[in-house]
Amino acid sequence: MKKLIIHDPEVMQIALQQEIVRSEEARYDNKLHGVLLACKGMTSNEIASILGRGVRTVQYWIKRFNKNGFAGLREKEGRGRPGTLEEKEIKRIGKDLRKTPRDFGYSQNLWDGKMLSHHIQEKYGKGIGVRQCQRLFHDLGFRLRKPRPMIAQADPVAKEAFKKTPEEIT
Repeated sequence: MKKLIIHDPEVMQIALQQEIVRSEEARYDNKLHGVLLACKGMTSNEIASILGRGVRTVQYWIKRFNKNGFAGLREKEGRGRPGTLEEKEIKRIGKDLRKTPRDFGYSQNLWDGKMLSHHIQEKYGKGIGVRQCQRLFHDLGFRLRKPRPMIAQADPVAKEAFKKTPEEIT
């Protein structure tokens, strides 16, 4: 029988494993294949090597399958730590971000992670870290804007002459 050839197999293996991780149904199928290979007498090390998973992960699959059958291989809802903010609060924060911090009595002109963290603590009574606030900006479709630094007591004439883009000549 002729050997099957995949062009660039190392890259394709990585791409296939990423595709499996992205799709809930593919993750379930991957677990089914793992259990099937275990039924054929393979060890967890062999299965993990073939499927590109950790040995302990394969052992968890088999344990859950033995305990709960096929349902043990399905993804469970609500896995992971629950979010601090509720969905309606996130929507209200999105509306808040469309205004300036000055509209809420803060001295800053632009929102940043630190300012949003403080705002959420003050208005919603929930402590959210700066990094999580930066993630929230991204999730709500906002991007980071940095203010341009201003030199104190700068001469406006010298500043205008220094600009890189000259005014249009008519």
